[in-house]
Amino acid sequence: RFINHPVKASDIKALIKKAIAVCTPDETVKLIDDLKNFGFNAVTLSGLSVSVSDCRIVPEKRSLIEAANKKAALIEENYKNGLITREEKRRLSNQLWMETTDTIADKTWNNFDSENAVKLIIDSGGTRASKDQVKQLAAMRGLVIDPLGKIVELPTKSNFREGLSIFEYVTSSRGSRKGLTDSAIKTADAGYLTRRLVDVAHDMIIRLEDCKTKDGLTIKNNGKRSQQFATRITSRYLAKDVLNPKTKKVLVKKNTLINEDIAETIVKAKVESVMVRSPLSCQAKYGICAKCYGWDFSTKKEVTIGAPVGVVAAQSIGEPGTQLTMRVKHFGGIVISDVTQGLPRVEELFEIRNPKIIAPLAETSGKVSLKDTARGSEITVADKTYLIPLTSTLRVKNHQLVGAGEQLASGSVSIKDLLKTRGMRASQEYLIEEIQAVYESQGIPIHDKHFEVIVRKMSDKVQVETVGDTELLIGEFVEKTRLEEENSLAKTKKGLAATVREVILGVTRSSLHTESWLSAASFQNTSSVLTNAAARGKIDKLLGLKENVIIGRLIPTSEERARHE
Repeated sequence: RFINHPVKASDIKALIKKAIAVCTPDETVKLIDDLKNFGFNAVTLSGLSVSVSDCRIVPEKRSLIEAANKKAALIEENYKNGLITREEKRRLSNQLWMETTDTIADKTWNNFDSENAVKLIIDSGGTRASKDQVKQLAAMRGLVIDPLGKIVELPTKSNFREGLSIFEYVTSSRGSRKGLTDSAIKTADAGYLTRRLVDVAHDMIIRLEDCKTKDGLTIKNNGKRSQQFATRITSRYLAKDVLNPKTKKVLVKKNTLINEDIAETIVKAKVESVMVRSPLSCQAKYGICAKCYGWDFSTKKEVTIGAPVGVVAAQSIGEPGTQLTMRVKHFGGIVISDVTQGLPRVEELFEIRNPKIIAPLAETSGKVSLKDTARGSEITVADKTYLIPLTSTLRVKNHQLVGAGEQLASGSVSIKDLLKTRGMRASQEYLIEEIQAVYESQGIPIHDKHFEVIVRKMSDKVQVETVGDTELLIGEFVEKTRLEEENSLAKTKKGLAATVREVILGVTRSSLHTESWLSAASFQNTSSVLTNAAARGKIDKLLGLKENVIIGRLIPTSEERARHE
């Protein structure tokens, strides 16, 4: 079968994926080598090269910039007349120039003919170049950032082909310099994030075939995420039968492992949502069961007992973290979008830190009543009043009905507030979606399952509120398995059980509050962890990888050792 169309990186990926499915590993390796040689040969013969003249500037550029200048002057006029605040002026002006930059960039790209060398190279998808570089070469650089990460309000209207004015050159070189120093500093940050993730999840090992849970995770096909619905449901077991929305007949039975073909069938039938087994809902006492994890991505077969899925998840998330930081220097400090803050945002979410601007959430369901005051807006929902400052944008209208935990104004949601208002599962799903938003915005595909493994570990502890007749302490964080053991022990002695509240801990705190004192001591705060463990006479069950490495035992990743533990 011939492939008779221009081949992009995505086509080659699909071809290799197919080869892995139908050929032996040796044949696949030969195919990849042949593709490489064929590619080198073709490129050498083509004599493809890029010159400045390939970056054509669109004729409409001048008129578009003039129109934007007029709008910018109007915004300035409104500000001088006191019609808008300084913050609003900044926001409107930034928005205007971002839109103008995008319009010119799109027109520039469409102005290239199909034979254009720059277009050919970028379309192949195999290079580090992207449309953003074309924007800087032939459209306009747009807004740049200063060394503190703030947006410089005056945009760079020139591109590199026309040449920058002295002012533009100075402002943009500050941003470029920040890009270079950042990638030197932040590589260390990404490495440290990986270390913390491995530390929190190293004891997540596949320990049994099936935990027999009836619970699962509902994945909706609502188009909110950039990762496709089919990708998100692939590699998992179904927790419920999938019905055909038209005929109401069973399309796929529960407990089926969803591969690419089944996922395609589900998507073609226009199914709205699917309930799958997930690490978040697994009932295994230690680690995770094979059914809740699904298939192993390296073999595309059911995961084996003893597979260290926690470390795999930590590395799958941490390794692209270095890319999140490296991407900065390619853009030389130009502003791409204001939402994603790369690695710091990922870290903020994994550590459950309060965001800089916390979004207010409705504590109960009810009707919104809005009132404007000198300091901002007052929102009242069922007797509770929230003051929204002028700098925030409202997310609700007057007389609108809102549910508990709904966001009332702009900002980032605090996980602690979400846990109070909407419960554990909603908080876990929000965490995963927010972290994925950062990775997806950079075009880094990571399967949700890896995040679920980490988030399961972050939320497997509870805080003791009353001790009853157990040996626990008030305010202590304990794992749910230990709580069950202590409570059942108290009940056998006809005593009172301890009561607790659910918490989600950041990865660092979660690592330090683990039941294994060897693992916690080898992570951070060694002396205090050891003092604590000694004072209580703690016993380490050696369930994870680290504890066994420390004392020189074999790690529990073979089938008999994983089961035996």
